[in-house]
Amino acid sequence: MSSSTSTQTFTVTGMTCGHCVASVTEEVSELAGVESVDVDLATGSVTVTSTTPLEDDALRAAVEDAGYALA
Repeated sequence: MSSSTSTQTFTVTGMTCGHCVASVTEEVSELAGVESVDVDLATGSVTVTSTTPLEDDALRAAVEDAGYALA
């Protein structure tokens, strides 16, 4: 990874299973600039590595499209 990447961690509520993780990963991965998404079901944390910092509104919309909420 280059030094120009941004890594941010968010908390998502409502995830209960592997399908939840897949849905959140898929939606967040579609955001512009996202290079990787790591979802931890146990803690509800979502770590996103992107080429630029993500807009909170864009991330919130992606998480809500997956059917969950950003804490």
